[in-house]
Amino acid sequence: MIKVKRVYEPPSSRDGRRFLVDRLWPRGIKRDALPRDGWQKDAAPSDVLRRWFAHDPSRWDTFQRRYAAELGRRPETWHPLLEASRRGDITLLYSARDPDYNNAVALKSYLEARLKKKIS
Repeated sequence: MIKVKRVYEPPSSRDGRRFLVDRLWPRGIKRDALPRDGWQKDAAPSDVLRRWFAHDPSRWDTFQRRYAAELGRRPETWHPLLEASRRGDITLLYSARDPDYNNAVALKSYLEARLKKKIS
């Protein structure tokens, strides 16, 4: 199972392995204070795409398509997450305020589609 969770929420025993998936380190959190198993910053959207999207729900569908295209060109950035999810539960950590329109939600959908198709 792949879950998403805001980095500011406390860790849970149900999180499984925890991966930060933002390109930028979250504000107000010291690096040694965030329990995580990895920081997959290269799996985050490019700075250009992130700035263009700006968490605007009207751009969500286009953002997801563009982000998926970026991920498709860089499988080495998300493949470790896919493999980790095949071995157990993982949680994708994000810092955005919007719980519905953020890169972790889009990445979760992308990874789940690959799991269903059994793509490595």
